[in-house]
Amino acid sequence: MRRQQIMDAAKKVFASNGFGCATVENIAEQAELSPATLYLYFKNKDELFASLNLRMLEALIAKVENVRDEKKLSPEKKIKALEKALYEVYLTDPLNVVNVLRFQSKERLRNLSPELASQIRDYTKKYMKAIAEIFEDGVREGIFLDRHPAAFADTVWSLFAGLVLLEDTKKGLKQGKDLLEPTLELALEIISRGIKKN
Repeated sequence: MRRQQIMDAAKKVFASNGFGCATVENIAEQAELSPATLYLYFKNKDELFASLNLRMLEALIAKVENVRDEKKLSPEKKIKALEKALYEVYLTDPLNVVNVLRFQSKERLRNLSPELASQIRDYTKKYMKAIAEIFEDGVREGIFLDRHPAAFADTVWSLFAGLVLLEDTKKGLKQGKDLLEPTLELALEIISRGIKKN
């Protein structure tokens, strides 16, 4: 219960201050605890933030695996469903998705306990594997070009991450409305056409 109380407080502080400006002291104050108590549950701010990220990664894995496992969809339609699944994950908590994308660097993972860093790596492998398997189905059925499935997963993930971060930058510059959904749709449509066998 105390751990959850800290995580709820951290989510509010990260949302209002951003990761860089948030401090353990801010989070402890929001949770109505001492910083020393917070350190009993989390090694540092990075570890607390990473623990929050696990929820988003779990939702991402579930949605991508659901698309992969959908028997009624053709590989082409699975790519369309993948686009919708990624966008839905973003919509559930846009700020957390942006923060996760900015957080997952090799340097930041070093600041985590080995168990938490390993869990984040495992989750990342899971959703990337599920994306790759969507592409593999299309190769097996002779619909897609025979290319490395990990390259497909990397391309899709890079597009999603880049577009989410671009949208966040535009919001910071107050440049018009959110165009993530139509841009993501267009990007995956272009990929779909490019991987099809003629």
